[in-house]
Amino acid sequence: MRPPVRDGALPMQISLAEAADAPRLFEVWEASVRATHHFLPEHAIAKLAPIVRELLHTFTPIHCIRDASGLPYAFMGTSGSMLEMLFVDPARRGNGAGRVLVVHAIERLGVTEVDVNEDNAQALGFYEHLGFRRHARSPVDAFGDPYPILHLKR
Repeated sequence: MRPPVRDGALPMQISLAEAADAPRLFEVWEASVRATHHFLPEHAIAKLAPIVRELLHTFTPIHCIRDASGLPYAFMGTSGSMLEMLFVDPARRGNGAGRVLVVHAIERLGVTEVDVNEDNAQALGFYEHLGFRRHARSPVDAFGDPYPILHLKR
């Protein structure tokens, strides 16, 4: 799978996030969650926010795609064969950034697994389009909350 090339431009470039990127990564995470995780009530997002804010300061590696000014607008984190996180600024959804990151994760980082919220149909369809298939299901998320998780493998 090759990254998309838009209007004769060079393919999107992936770089590693730096500590100074953490506040922007959190903004992307929050905007993305609000745009795609309609099944999460406000109290669930509020519960996740401080956890994610801390995680974005400590998790490595985080790969990102930046805009012309150098700010990240899409990012992913991997651990071994697992894609742990993927978020794209809603204003940039549909431009291929998520695909570029996942293809990089598969082809360069050896990613073969991802978890997705069962109620996030767009994400599920996206991962299935990239060759992931349902392997297992958990009735609760990692925090024991009633948001079922689908475990996908390639």
